[in-house]
Amino acid sequence: MSSTPKTSTPNTGDPIRQFSLYTENKCGTLHDLVSMLTSENVHVLALNVVDITESAIVRLVVDDPDRAYDVLRQHGFYVNESEVLGVELDSEADLGRVLAALLEAEVNIHYLFPFLVRPNGKYGLVLHVEDRDLAAQALSIRAHRVLSQRDLSR
Repeated sequence: MSSTPKTSTPNTGDPIRQFSLYTENKCGTLHDLVSMLTSENVHVLALNVVDITESAIVRLVVDDPDRAYDVLRQHGFYVNESEVLGVELDSEADLGRVLAALLEAEVNIHYLFPFLVRPNGKYGLVLHVEDRDLAAQALSIRAHRVLSQRDLSR
């Protein structure tokens, strides 16, 4: 029996698309934004909101980024799009192993936030990192499943 460590192929194609937009920081704005996307059959899978003076930065990952982009632009939002890394976790204990793999590869994490929902009851993280390809490789070597946008589509 071989003692070769279990690895997976890094998933560097079909990156997860994240949208960032500025919104008013007032009661109901987030509700209206999510309702608008839901009414267009776009599902928010991960969400992060950062409060800044009198406004907020909303970051989202959705199941249909092309449709979401069109809807957001049609409603007057300036949308900044970036590629992020998604990683699936089998349990909350995997968080430390993911962070250790990125530390060992010397990949700087700019920010991260959890998925709201993932298939098969798995945990998941959205990571904005300094080097997405290196991070995907480091995680795959340690047998963490790196997600693609295709994995998130319904």
